Amino acid sequence: MVRPLAAALLGASFIALVGAGASAQRTPTDRSVPTTTATSASAARARADAIVARMTRAEKLALVHGLFPPFAKGKTSNELIPSAGHIDGVPRLGVPLVRESDASLGVANQVEQREGDVATALPSSLATAATFDPAIARAGGAMIGAEARAKRFNVLLAGGVNLTRDPWNGRNFEYLGEDPLLAGRLAGAHIAGVQSNRIVSTVKHLALNAQETGRMVVDARIDEASLRMSDLLAFQLAIEDGKPGSVMCAYNKVNGDWACENRFLMTDVLKRDWGYPGWVMSDWGAVHSTAKAANAGLDQQSGQELDKAPYFAQPLADAVASGAVPTARLDDMVARYLTGLIETGAYDTPVPSAAVTPPYAAHAEVAQRAAEAGIVLLKNDGGLLPIARTAKRIVVIGGNADVGVLSGGGSSQVRSVGGAPVEIPLATGGSASFARITYHASSPLLALRKALPGVRIDWVDGRSLNATVDAAKAADLAIVFATQWTTEADDVPDLRLPNQQDALIAAIAEAQPKTVAVMETGGPVLMPWIAKVPAVVQAWYPGQRGGEALAAILTGRVSPSGRLPITFPADASQPPRPRPVGLDRMSGLEAAAAANPAASSTFVLESFPVDYIEGADVGYRWYEKKGLKPLFPFGHGLSYTQFAYRNPVVTGGKTLRVTFEVVNTGRREGADVPQMYVAREGSSTPMRLAGFTRVVLKPGETRRVTLTAEPRVVADYDTRLPGWRIAGGTYRVALARDATDRTLDQTATLDPATMKP
Repeated sequence: MVRPLAAALLGASFIALVGAGASAQRTPTDRSVPTTTATSASAARARADAIVARMTRAEKLALVHGLFPPFAKGKTSNELIPSAGHIDGVPRLGVPLVRESDASLGVANQVEQREGDVATALPSSLATAATFDPAIARAGGAMIGAEARAKRFNVLLAGGVNLTRDPWNGRNFEYLGEDPLLAGRLAGAHIAGVQSNRIVSTVKHLALNAQETGRMVVDARIDEASLRMSDLLAFQLAIEDGKPGSVMCAYNKVNGDWACENRFLMTDVLKRDWGYPGWVMSDWGAVHSTAKAANAGLDQQSGQELDKAPYFAQPLADAVASGAVPTARLDDMVARYLTGLIETGAYDTPVPSAAVTPPYAAHAEVAQRAAEAGIVLLKNDGGLLPIARTAKRIVVIGGNADVGVLSGGGSSQVRSVGGAPVEIPLATGGSASFARITYHASSPLLALRKALPGVRIDWVDGRSLNATVDAAKAADLAIVFATQWTTEADDVPDLRLPNQQDALIAAIAEAQPKTVAVMETGGPVLMPWIAKVPAVVQAWYPGQRGGEALAAILTGRVSPSGRLPITFPADASQPPRPRPVGLDRMSGLEAAAAANPAASSTFVLESFPVDYIEGADVGYRWYEKKGLKPLFPFGHGLSYTQFAYRNPVVTGGKTLRVTFEVVNTGRREGADVPQMYVAREGSSTPMRLAGFTRVVLKPGETRRVTLTAEPRVVADYDTRLPGWRIAGGTYRVALARDATDRTLDQTATLDPATMKP
């Protein structure tokens, strides 16, 4: 039997400790189907039903609502670990206690609620998406899952797969970009990695949690076919590939109903059409009712203290007693919860009774490899990068690059190994209570000095324009670090770099023709200085080894290979919505609260709509449909070597395929990301990413590659079937380097076909 990657990383000694702790923690009496590995969904459900049949109603009800530990003191006799969630078990039946942690980028500890507890911080999810590599996503998930188990968590609130519809969304950094195929495949791999540790991962947030402004009240409006072909397709692929134990519903409304009481999403699509066997948990503070939510498909109220009422506690007991919620529905809620735990192996593999120190050094390598593969070289005029050996004096400017790299804020915030050299609390904003502007202790300046021992590398913080310009003139090369902090609960008001950084970069480039701009941002930003800066590196939030990863890329130890998972607009007017919808409403509410603090608690933001006029044509598809030229297209990324595609052959019939040779025609090893885009001939529908792969080649090496189109990307969703319909006929297939590349464009004939929803 192949050991999970996480187990291989941890080593036998750690597994032995986990086993010892597990046996000490509990000895369940219900072992009707003993197992320490994941099991099939049907077998898991049969076992769950047998357990539910032995439960009292009180025991069932206790499992469908969870505590928020910071506000739950005295509500359980079990230890409350400061974290996201806690659900007591049923010891007499062997049902385990569940502890939940936020974990998009590592085991979270946002404002150090667990004092002194650190974890390995991955780069932002956009950086992982930029690798176009499911193996890297899986390795990151396996690492996080291993650390979670070591810290006694067995459910992780990971697996964010909401598509980027707006570049200003404050939470974009936590997600996997704008394309459903890329996002779904990488989310599925990440989830599978987490669950290789025999713990549960969620996939979230179902659905259309696409902006943070008014996120608790916004009504996302879109037609069914468009939703199925975009955001829901990403969820569907992630669930198929990753088989998450749980799905988390979102805060917002979707077409008029709250996501966590939306029967169409939770029951019709997720459970009926997709046959999903696990449980639907709410987001924290996303429940608004008892009977409506339960009957619509919500299986568990999470962090009940953050809702207006514990809707799934006594109110659910009353609803079941009155018949407003059928007893069969309560049984199904509990059985789905147990099925998710059993199927993933979490039910039968207890966490240790005491925390165990993970192998942080080995895990840091996982984070660094992800960062190196996800950093995107956007521009490199004249081959300015890698740093020439002739550069004897370099100046590094701004971005706190002397001490660390920036991270995104909110529930995904990791207290990384090495500490936080910069941490700034917030006084205002939606995230002020649970977020701080935080840097990981990985200094690009120190990493560059270590990588270039014979080079003088000076540091300027960028606060004095005159001193900065003088330092840039005196150097052979200037590297300026630009930062944009983004966070859950707040969108950025516009796409400009904050704090006059655009003017600073322009001034540096004017003084020093050899300027490199390194962008540590949560997503796309405008670059009004782009014509003057010869080299631009998109670093995203590069994680706790970000400094080392950037030094490896800048000096050429590693050839850049990241590709943009998200379109960079040339102008703020290009995206469907140039600014956050509802930002004016939020500003008005904040102003009213400031004017009358005594009454501020009574101010309520009313629900407002966001009409997703782009429908399924998200991101690069919108740009093609509207004939817009972005600053940098989806899929774009440069390398220090060169690749050629030769002898492409496109075939049709039942499936679209393109077979071709990838050749490294350069002088050094590197990775390439061939992309396959498809569209029906004569259709007004933009081309869609239907396949991709990542290929690592030595100089002169050739590899024959076949890309097979995902059928649901080729198809359109037909609500009359209902299901997916591939229209027979001629299809265009582009073998491309980015979403705008049509250099190798051929056609093939595809047979008509239909598929279930």
